[in-house]
Amino acid sequence: MRLIKEISQMKDCRKKIKAPQTVGLVPTMGAFHEGHLSLIRKARQQCDKVVVSIFVNRIQFGKGDDYQRYPRNLSEDISLSEKEGVDVVFAPSLEEMYPQDYSTFVQVGGPLSSTLEGASRSGHFKGVATVLIKLFNIVKPDFSYFGEKDYQQVLIVKKVVDELNLDTQIIVLPTIREKDGLALSSRNSYLNKEERKAAVILYKALEKAKLWIEEGERNPFSIVSKIKDLIKKESLAKLDYVAVVNPETLEKVEDIKGEVLALLAVSIGKARLIDNLLLIAGRSYLEKKEKKFSIERSIKKCE
Repeated sequence: MRLIKEISQMKDCRKKIKAPQTVGLVPTMGAFHEGHLSLIRKARQQCDKVVVSIFVNRIQFGKGDDYQRYPRNLSEDISLSEKEGVDVVFAPSLEEMYPQDYSTFVQVGGPLSSTLEGASRSGHFKGVATVLIKLFNIVKPDFSYFGEKDYQQVLIVKKVVDELNLDTQIIVLPTIREKDGLALSSRNSYLNKEERKAAVILYKALEKAKLWIEEGERNPFSIVSKIKDLIKKESLAKLDYVAVVNPETLEKVEDIKGEVLALLAVSIGKARLIDNLLLIAGRSYLEKKEKKFSIERSIKKCE
C-alpha cells in the first residue's frame, strides 16, 4: 500500500492504472469506524484498485464548528486501510489542497442545498462540493463510495456529478449502527458516558416515527411534533431540526404516501449528530432501478 501526500504524485499514480482496470475512491475525513470500513470493503469487492482519501476539509466547517477538535488519527487510519487491502491512501495537507492564493469554489444552487444542513451550516455544501470535485479530478475514480447517514450530502453529490458530467458512479451504502441503534460517526468520540447514553434518542425518535406510520399516521406535521416532544424529554439533547420530506427532493410533504424520509439533527454536549430513516407507507420508489446510480439500502448494525 502506498501513502501519497502530494497531488502531483497521486495524479501520476492514477495515470499508471490503465483500463480495463477500475478505480474506486472512498473519500473520508479520517477517524475511521465501521461505517468507513464498510465503504472500503465494498470498493475492494467491486474495483481493481482502491484509493482512500483522508482529508479534514477546512472549508466545509463554518464559524464555530469543530474543525480544530475534529478527531484525527492518521497512523491508525493508515493501519486499518492496509488491513483492508487499500492500494493507495491519499492524505494531502491543507496547504496542498488549498494553497495560499486559492480562490476557486463550487457553489451548489437550488433548494436541495439550502434546506436542513444547508440552512444550519452556511457554506457547508460549497465546501463539500469543492473538495469532492478536486478529489474526483485528482483520482479520476470509476466508482465513488458514500454512506447513507449523510443523506442530503449524497443527493447533492449525485446532483454535482450529473450536472457537471463527471465520470464517476456514486455508490451509496447503508448506515452502520451500534447495537442500540446509534449511527456510527467520528463525532461520537466527543460523547462522555452519560451523553453517549442520551444520544440513542435520535434513533429512538426515528423508530417511533416508523411505528406511528405503521399504525396509520399519515400527517407529517403530527409526526414532526411528536418527534420534537420526544427529543425534549431528553435533557441533554438540543434539537436543531426535524423534518419529514420527499426522499428524492427533500421537499416537505403534505401527507404521507409511499415513502418519506425523516431527518433530524441534535446536539448533545459537544457533538452535533445527524440521522435519518426511510419511512414506508406503501410501495417503495427504491424498487425502481436507477440507471446511473447504484444504491444499496438496508439498516445494518455492528455486532
